[in-house]
Amino acid sequence: MPPNGPQRLSWSDLKRALVDVPALALSFGYFFCLLCGYFMLRSIRDAFGASGDAATVFPPGMIAFFAGHGIALGELTLQVLFTGTFIAMLLLQPFYGALVSRYPRRVFLPFVYALLVACLGVFYLLFQNEVEGRGAVFFIFLAVVNLFAVTVFWSFMSDVYSSTQSRLFYGFIGVGGTLGALAGPLLTKLLVEHVGVANIMLISTGLLGLCLLFVLALAPWARRREVVRGGTRYDEAMGGRFLEGLRIVARVPLMRAMALLMFFGVAIGTLLYSEQAAVARQIIDDEARTAFFARIDLWVNSLTLAVQLFITPVLLARFGVAPLLLIPGIAITVGFAALAANPLPMLLMAVQVATRAGEFSLAKPARETLYTRVDAETRYKAKAFIDTALYRASDFTFVWVHKAIASLGSAFVFAVGTGMALAMLGAAWSLVRAQRSLPADGRG
Repeated sequence: MPPNGPQRLSWSDLKRALVDVPALALSFGYFFCLLCGYFMLRSIRDAFGASGDAATVFPPGMIAFFAGHGIALGELTLQVLFTGTFIAMLLLQPFYGALVSRYPRRVFLPFVYALLVACLGVFYLLFQNEVEGRGAVFFIFLAVVNLFAVTVFWSFMSDVYSSTQSRLFYGFIGVGGTLGALAGPLLTKLLVEHVGVANIMLISTGLLGLCLLFVLALAPWARRREVVRGGTRYDEAMGGRFLEGLRIVARVPLMRAMALLMFFGVAIGTLLYSEQAAVARQIIDDEARTAFFARIDLWVNSLTLAVQLFITPVLLARFGVAPLLLIPGIAITVGFAALAANPLPMLLMAVQVATRAGEFSLAKPARETLYTRVDAETRYKAKAFIDTALYRASDFTFVWVHKAIASLGSAFVFAVGTGMALAMLGAAWSLVRAQRSLPADGRG
């Protein structure tokens, strides 16, 4: 195999890959339902995170406890929510690791989505009855389970498709998710003021319930692909230790580079999100604030869709992952440098849209194709550790960093962000180099 990784795809590669077009259609629908349901809920979550009124987010006892210690909880809303999310993610890691180790994928994949639907049914009742403190619990719940649901989706896709197929198909599968992510905030924006937050949650629950059916429908392709790979069968438990993901990240250069890329990328997103929340706090009404975040999601996903349709498949098929990993890092560095020089709110929104769109349309598909070339434990354990625990560790770290440096002004925040962007670009280059040693298609 050439030193730069898999070669440019040929017409024979394309013809062999197209045999699995029915699986591509199912994957498209699966990702559409997953992200449509999530983005309907995300607008609700973000409205709570941006609220300056602690009484709309936290239970009265918690507010009273902090007030008794001289702390105004409304001034620390995001920091407390991100801290709670990080703690919840750490507590769930051993549970997820044990689930993956002890049960075959045909069991734990449907279980993840069935549990998600059941929990959302409980939240529907909490919102319908306006239970105090529901905002904080819902924010933490959605921030945790979304990462697990999405990382499980992409791990499952790496079961279903070969490396060649991933380079051809992942851009189009991403389009399904982007259309769902467009439909979610659009539906929320159109319906929330008429049906209320609780019923938006009920509609979302139905969409996420469909994901369970798509998992079952795609299982035959996953079984066949694992036979070809010669690794752990789809109907067999992987075994191993429940913290094996952390050990893999520590000892494998490819996964260390992946972890650093994730850590610095999330740092950038958290700094942007925190600055954006400060702008949104000026909007008093909950429904109006929810609609504000829905509009931003709409802009992000419109740009993502255009790139996924016309750029991502061409770059992946012709050049592999290198340009998809490096272009976002360069663009984000330029954007943060511009914000450090002139931190205007409209420029902040533009950089936010470009940053998230670059992640969803370029960097994310590139990273996910690499997981088709590694073994099952790396796909499900190391990937889950990076995409969940490490992701939230970066969130947790930089939401408090933002709190510490925000008083120095937005220009200083974005100067720090420029440094993080440069670190992310360095991690992306390390990942490009490390992936050259991978086999053309994974085994195990």
